[in-house]
Amino acid sequence: MKWEVRCRETWLHETNPSLKLIVLVVLFFAVLFIHNPNVLINVSLALFVLFCFGTGYPANVLFWLFLPFFLVFVSTASSMMMFGEGTTTWVRWGLIHITAESFWRGVHIGFRALALGLLGLIFSLTTRPVPLFYSLMQQLKLKPKYAYSFLAAVRLLPIMLEEFQTIRYALTVRGVPNKGGLSKVKRYAIPLLSQSIRRAQRIAVAMEAKQFSGSGGRTFYYEIGFGKYDIWLVALFAALMFAAYYVGVHYPYISISDVR
Repeated sequence: MKWEVRCRETWLHETNPSLKLIVLVVLFFAVLFIHNPNVLINVSLALFVLFCFGTGYPANVLFWLFLPFFLVFVSTASSMMMFGEGTTTWVRWGLIHITAESFWRGVHIGFRALALGLLGLIFSLTTRPVPLFYSLMQQLKLKPKYAYSFLAAVRLLPIMLEEFQTIRYALTVRGVPNKGGLSKVKRYAIPLLSQSIRRAQRIAVAMEAKQFSGSGGRTFYYEIGFGKYDIWLVALFAALMFAAYYVGVHYPYISISDVR
């Protein structure tokens, strides 16, 4: 069974994975400390544009990937709006109490969750597992035994999905009813768990046989370095944050500059 989705390679795919990870982690913490909703809205909009046009995936795939994060945006924003605290009451109906302060705090928290989700999507959609772990070993000096262990675990995920589909087809052919709570879980969980344990044991033995102990120097088949696209990456996100801050401060959408 195929789980592969076609995508167009963009310049974000050519950047150094470790540098991209560091830049996006810095942006992650920067978003956490932005308390001006105007700046945060600008950051979220810029990340959304980059998500749509910089990842290289078809529009229908991006829609389904973005939908859960949009639902998180709606749920977090509405929860803070309806149950937050404030002094300027807009709507009061039973337990629901919407104030001016809670409304803008809800908008702020919603866009913060959206921005964090977009950062994660941009990184995951433009980074391949193999170059990522090779870059972590070469640039960030991650021990090979941890890198190859994580890489092996990542490669097991599509295999487990195929095995789940195979078990499902086998049960259907044998006429096993697709109902029942705990019994249905046992029908799928026990075969998947046993196969995973066997495969993990074989991988561990293979890694020991190839001396993935982390001691001594190692050579790499893939050499991950830096290039012009890495300069573009740093310059793009620096310009993005500067533009979002400048426009949010000097041309605000709302008069509130701090929601704390």
